[in-house]
Amino acid sequence: MPPSQQGGALPLYLQISEMLIRDIAAGRLVDGARLPPERDMAKSLDISVGTLRKALSELESHGLLDRRQGSGNYIRSKATPEGIYAFFRLELVAGGGLPTARVLDVARMQKPADLPCFGASIDAHRIRRLRFLGAQPAAVEEIWLDAGHAETIVAADLSDSLYLYYREVLGLWITGYEDQVGLSPCPGWAPPEFGQPPGAPCGLVERQSRARDGSIAEVSRNWFDSNVARYVARMR
Repeated sequence: MPPSQQGGALPLYLQISEMLIRDIAAGRLVDGARLPPERDMAKSLDISVGTLRKALSELESHGLLDRRQGSGNYIRSKATPEGIYAFFRLELVAGGGLPTARVLDVARMQKPADLPCFGASIDAHRIRRLRFLGAQPAAVEEIWLDAGHAETIVAADLSDSLYLYYREVLGLWITGYEDQVGLSPCPGWAPPEFGQPPGAPCGLVERQSRARDGSIAEVSRNWFDSNVARYVARMR
């Protein structure tokens, strides 16, 4: 299935480059692998050759592609290939998978008592989303962004990558995080499309995300379907 071109999605060439970066990280594209000819590859992805070339240029800028005139395009694997989704740790069970998202709800409210203490404001923006990997529903997430970073947030303005939105729209750079992984019942607000009924056991990733100054800017909870996705952290 070709990458999504729906509203809020990353530009198509970035979706392609991010998909390839995640395939490299997962070992599905190995060092020295020769990619198919550009016209064949563009046809298989249902995109134009021009869009593919922009995506490959993005890979090259990350040091992940060797473009050899007259020979082809070859993968250059790195220990930690970094892209827009460098901090997104869910992958398909088989590895990789382009992350996309659909916003379910955005609301500003007082921070609930069960959240860890973070930020300067008593309020936070609660963002609930359904996450996809390679177009498969994989997780539901609830993000709490300290309201000191934005007076209002409009759902239609959010991109698939919230960290990219924070950086480009709010001037907020997320530079680190701490994850705790466990099990938790699927929340009652999860849509049927997620595939897990309320109360069903799901993997849970609880994250505290740090801004440049070291403060906690955001906390989140991510319930994932272990039949579809895995939490993956690598050191090579």
